[in-house]
Amino acid sequence: MDWLRKGLPQKQKGSRGQGAMEQQGAGLAKQLATFLSGLLECMCFAGIIFGWASLVYVLKDMGYFEELCEPAANGTGNGTQGPDCRAQDEQLSLIFTIGSFMNNFMTFPTGYVFDRFGTRPARLLGISLYTTGTLLIAFSTADTALILFPAMCLLSVGGILFILTNIQIGNLFGKHRSTIITLYNGAFDSSSAVFLVIKLLYEHGLTLKVMFLFLSACSAWHLIRTLFLMPRWHIPYPLPPGYAYGLRCQRKGCCTHEEQRPGLGDGADKPSDLRSEPGLEDADASTATLGKGEAGAGLGQEEPPALSFRACVFSKLFFWHLTWLSVMQLRHYLFIGTLNPMLEHLAAQDTVLVSTYTNAFAFTQLCGVLCAPWNGVILDRHKRGKNKEGSAKGGSDSLADLRSCVLSLTVTVLQCVAFSVCASVPVLPVQYATFILQVLSRSFLYGGNAAFLAIAFPLEHFGKLYGLVMGLSAVVSLLQYPCFALIKGPLNNDPFYVNIGLIVIILLAFVSPLVVLRECRCRKNEREKHSADLPTLDLHKAGGESSI
Repeated sequence: MDWLRKGLPQKQKGSRGQGAMEQQGAGLAKQLATFLSGLLECMCFAGIIFGWASLVYVLKDMGYFEELCEPAANGTGNGTQGPDCRAQDEQLSLIFTIGSFMNNFMTFPTGYVFDRFGTRPARLLGISLYTTGTLLIAFSTADTALILFPAMCLLSVGGILFILTNIQIGNLFGKHRSTIITLYNGAFDSSSAVFLVIKLLYEHGLTLKVMFLFLSACSAWHLIRTLFLMPRWHIPYPLPPGYAYGLRCQRKGCCTHEEQRPGLGDGADKPSDLRSEPGLEDADASTATLGKGEAGAGLGQEEPPALSFRACVFSKLFFWHLTWLSVMQLRHYLFIGTLNPMLEHLAAQDTVLVSTYTNAFAFTQLCGVLCAPWNGVILDRHKRGKNKEGSAKGGSDSLADLRSCVLSLTVTVLQCVAFSVCASVPVLPVQYATFILQVLSRSFLYGGNAAFLAIAFPLEHFGKLYGLVMGLSAVVSLLQYPCFALIKGPLNNDPFYVNIGLIVIILLAFVSPLVVLRECRCRKNEREKHSADLPTLDLHKAGGESSI
């Protein structure tokens, strides 16, 4: 009987171990499915507005705002050229200006919704807005062209909610977190190629209505993914043991995985509440979505208390990062918004040549998903090197994380300067190099922006800070329309002087990595001073214990 009593627990233990391995394998498969489906979502839906140059070609062919064109006799006087359509170009540029503005400006309220109400409500809102936008475009005509204004705004806001809720998937992959974040932002950039696909299919006979109705139907897939492959609240970082997410359907019905996490006991079945459930599934809102544990500091080290949202916003780190993003984003938005008229100017109104270069630009946008992860590799590999150095010197991972941003921020600015220089050269073949540098710079820009905010500030404020920095930079991006009017008017379609002015402004972005470097040195000095005081405290503590 003794051997039976001893053998039974071993058998049960073995079965439990096997069950744990099966559960771990299922969890890994679900994480992989979440990652791949999120990548597909960002690549096909999130940032399609930035393929505007391809859609403009279709809209012009369908006669949108064609009534704004004037006969050639009232234009330059060159009878061999077509009608003067500068007013049509300005109207279409205004649509992109407002749409791209909403893409950034509405990120702050949507970021607040994400932080306050969780992932599922934010995604349901994004799906609703996105579906409405695609339906408006599907049923628009040349006579109702003004519908494009609200439609592009809805597409922009819905798309930013997709990318905002998907960024947190990087938390599932530990030390590869920055690479995943930048990969998703690269997929966001690559989604602009969707309008290229629409342009090519339109040239092969498919109607705009059919294609946008298909995009509307894809909302069913977004909904299924929201319920089964995304959390109700947020994905914490670092992940707590046994963390699970999404709905699980059994005979009893569907329930949320997070409410049945192992090790939570009976308290795991409490009703969902913003203050109670995040404490269960996210290790509290202040630590789950990053908080003090974002940097991965060791248990034996004392980290400074988490900054308040107000302290983050009014810090030099945030201000100069906002400047870094704003000036380069303005350069990119102006380039995208004026690409079609610029190509027409350089190609002497040759529509075939314009179509060829438009397709080339859109094809290069597909490479954004390949370019962006290199920024994440810079962050993660550089960080791991700093971690080894920090471990030897007793430093914390948070300082190594922040140091890793300096190289990333600097490389992004250098890329943007090179792209701006090429864009200033009024030679058509040079624009191929411009397209390549533009997609490199843009993929580094937005991936680096999200990764920096996740590293430099507590993640419980990530949604709000991400939204605020995008919203404030959107105000700066409104300058693209007066720049466009200046090019079309006084400068007579010659953007050279505007491009030179933008290159000078972009140089301001070099201040941001210098500020981050200075912040790293300050934090390092504070920690060294703090660690120098620790031996004295430990000595007093040891002496006190020995006297007892």
